[in-house]
Amino acid sequence: MTANTRRSPRLTGWPQPTEVKVPQITAIFWVIKVLTTGTGEAASDSLAAHNLEIAAVLGLVGLLTGMTFQVRTRTYQPWAYWLAVSMVAVFGTMAADAVHVVAGVPYTITSLATALAVAVVFLVWHRFEGTLDIHSIRTRRREAFYWTAVLATFALGTAVGDLSAITADLGYLPSAILSAGLISVPYLAWRLGADPVVVFWAAYVLTRPLGASVADWLGKPPDRSGLGLGDGAVTVVATALIIGLVMWTTVRQAGPHPSPGGPPARGRVRDRAVL
Repeated sequence: MTANTRRSPRLTGWPQPTEVKVPQITAIFWVIKVLTTGTGEAASDSLAAHNLEIAAVLGLVGLLTGMTFQVRTRTYQPWAYWLAVSMVAVFGTMAADAVHVVAGVPYTITSLATALAVAVVFLVWHRFEGTLDIHSIRTRRREAFYWTAVLATFALGTAVGDLSAITADLGYLPSAILSAGLISVPYLAWRLGADPVVVFWAAYVLTRPLGASVADWLGKPPDRSGLGLGDGAVTVVATALIIGLVMWTTVRQAGPHPSPGGPPARGRVRDRAVL
C-alpha cells in the first residue's frame, strides 16, 4: 500500500504533520477490529437495557474520552488507538440503533442513509487530500477525516447487520456466516491485485456486521436465536481479549512505527494490507 505523502497546498495553515498513528494492517489488526465491533454491540445493548438515557451519556463520554487520548498522542500508541476504536464502536452502535428504536426508521432506510454518509465522507476526504490511504495520515485534518470515516462505517455496518439478521429474518448465526463469507471477497480481490485502499475499506465495513452478529448470537436469549450467555458477559470476555491482544501487540512493537514513505522490511510487505 503506497502512501501519497505529497503535501497539498490545501493543508496550508493546518498543524504540522504528525507521526502516522494507525497500526500495521496485519491479521492481528483484523482480529482486534472484529472483537471491538462485537464489544460495541454487546456493551451498547447491555447499557441500553438498563437505562437508555444514561447509556447515551456514557457512550458520548466514552467517545470523547477515547478520541481525546488518541488525538493528543504524537505517535501510534496501541492502547490509545484501540480505546478510540472501541468507544467509536459503542457510540456508533448506539447512534444507529437509536435511529431505528427511538425514531422508528426501518433498517432499510438507515442502511441506505449510512451508506450515503460513508460515500460522502470518502468523496470529501479524497477531494481534499487526494488519497484514502490510512498510512498517509500525517496531519490533523487527515486524522479527522479518518475518524469520521471510522464512525460512519461503524454506523453502516450496524445497520446492515441488523438488516440481514432482523429485517431479512436470517437470525444472528446465519448473518454472521454470511458476513464472514462476504468479508472474504475483499481479501480475495486484494490477492488478485485489486486496489488495497478500496478493499481495505470494504473489509473494514464488513467487520462490523460480522462482529456484531457473533456477539448477538452469543449474548441474546434463545427466543431471539441466540445462545443466551448475556450481553454483559459477552462484553466482559471480549474486552478482556482485546486488552490481552493490545498488550501483546505493544510488547511485540519494536522500534518506531514505520514511515509510510519508507520501504518496509521484505517479509512485511504484505502485512501493510492484509485483508
